Amino acid sequence: MARLLVGTDAEQTSERLVEYLAEIVDEDDIIYGVNSLPGGDQTNPDDVGDGEDALDIIEEGLNEQTTVESHQYIRGNEPVEDLLEAADEHDADEFVVGIRKQSPVGKMVFGSTAQNLLLETDRPVRCVPLVSD
Repeated sequence: MARLLVGTDAEQTSERLVEYLAEIVDEDDIIYGVNSLPGGDQTNPDDVGDGEDALDIIEEGLNEQTTVESHQYIRGNEPVEDLLEAADEHDADEFVVGIRKQSPVGKMVFGSTAQNLLLETDRPVRCVPLVSD
């Protein structure tokens, strides 16, 4: 049994992660879907709805195959903080996140949740490319 913490930020991300996970999960695995939003003035009702939709895609795409729980966090943290805290809370074995290609300047200015996660965790991180060439 594996406990996989799956981070999503959009419906398109969730769709790609479900494609990947459908091929590897077993019925006794547990998927914890996580969507993190900053909250306050930086988050509007549409953002919340979009996050819920992204989590619904994970649930609907995998719930017949394995156990899926969804969690949306709106508490002022960076996404990597929420992912790390959720992993501790659920005793996750590893992370599954999507990655996008970014220019070097984009990485320097905006950072990358996946990159920060890789640097800050001692758990394995599976990185799923979001765009195929």
